[in-house]
Amino acid sequence: MRTLTIFFSFISLLLLLSCRTEKAHDIVFAGGTVYNPETGLADVLNVGIIDDKIVQLSRKSLKGKRIIDIRGLALSPGFIDLHVHGTTLLENQYQVHDGVTTALDLEFGTTSIDNFIRQRTDSSLVNFGASAAYGILRMMAADGSLKPSLEKGALVLPADIRLGNESVEKAKNLVREQVARGALGIGVPIGYFPSAARSETYEVYKLAKELGVPVFSHIRMGRALAVQQVLADAMTTGASLHIVHINSSSGDEVDLTLEMIGNARKQGFDITTEVYPYTAGSTDIASAIFQPGWQENLGVTYNDLQWVETGERLMEESFNRYRQTGGIVIVHQMQPDWIRRAIQSPLTMIASDGMKYSRLAHPRTAGTFSRILAKYVREGQVLSLSEALAKMTIMPARRLEAIAPDMKKRGRICVGCYADITVFDPATITDRATFDEGLKFSEGIHYVMVNGMLVIDEGKLVPHVFPGRVIQGGR
Repeated sequence: MRTLTIFFSFISLLLLLSCRTEKAHDIVFAGGTVYNPETGLADVLNVGIIDDKIVQLSRKSLKGKRIIDIRGLALSPGFIDLHVHGTTLLENQYQVHDGVTTALDLEFGTTSIDNFIRQRTDSSLVNFGASAAYGILRMMAADGSLKPSLEKGALVLPADIRLGNESVEKAKNLVREQVARGALGIGVPIGYFPSAARSETYEVYKLAKELGVPVFSHIRMGRALAVQQVLADAMTTGASLHIVHINSSSGDEVDLTLEMIGNARKQGFDITTEVYPYTAGSTDIASAIFQPGWQENLGVTYNDLQWVETGERLMEESFNRYRQTGGIVIVHQMQPDWIRRAIQSPLTMIASDGMKYSRLAHPRTAGTFSRILAKYVREGQVLSLSEALAKMTIMPARRLEAIAPDMKKRGRICVGCYADITVFDPATITDRATFDEGLKFSEGIHYVMVNGMLVIDEGKLVPHVFPGRVIQGGR
């Protein structure tokens, strides 16, 4: 009897200590519909966060230092954008108001991943990272007289330069160095230096296979033919390939290009693509995109070009004048049905191609993800909410997992994952940026959390917090 009494006293003591030492959650999101696209979860749960991690999902009430009532709202993994050009704090503010928690520069990339990381550490609202910028690195490897002047911006590369074998090898070595230091792949926007020999680009794909990293490619002009070229490079080398903005690259051949990508994937090739939900593209007027023949290649006229600085539509005279100085234009070139079909495809993920800040910049810079949820989920019913969220979260996370293991704990709502979270109202979320009135914050995003820290709280930006962390390569 005495032994039994001691036993129960011991158990009581353990329970008492457990109750006394139970750590309250830092934040609890209570009562919202929780979506985990990795598993298909869509259920009303309470989510407990401690430090930078999700530590509990429960139907039962949770203790927390702060309890945030989100009944009637949706809680999703934070949106992951694989394709941005604006990566400063200014663009970050528009990104988080659009639900983005990770914004990566993978189409063009950087020539110094060390500098890229240093400039953003402790000063970024969102997680950040970049590819190795082959377009610029190839010019750095060329003769001194051929090195580009980047005063007009990275979108303007010498379009008519062909590299000799020695320079190609130098460029490959520069890429190797950047990948070794954490670049997330190789940015190969071949459409901006179209005179590069096919043998040169093939060498880059061989290098990507050697390093085990993806190529992120803006393809040449040519729609389906240009897609066939990059597919051939990827499939014959075994390289991993991500084709950016398949909508603007394919135009009216988008169904054909998606079919080709799908068939390549069925055969086991690691090939992915993305789409943004707008009928216009945007780029620098001084770039190779506007070499002679651009009207036929893009299927547009002068008046389809919108000058970002003023919002004016161009004529031949203004086009020629601005082409000399350089600057960003919006290119109204696509049909709504092409966009709808690309978004509906199970092959595509969502990425913004968001531009650097300008008052009248392309609205994709501010509204891409909210537009998907408003126009293509709630209004058009092109996608279910779960399908759309998968394209914004788990699909881009999986695209990077092989090179960036950190991504295995992002794009998901699960115990042990990083607390990158977006809470929004499916009934009211909408994009507000327009081509005519310029950038505006999206509406309907109530809370955004990055690594366990709120950056949007009750719809407003939280001042003086910079929780963004680098996403970098490393196996």
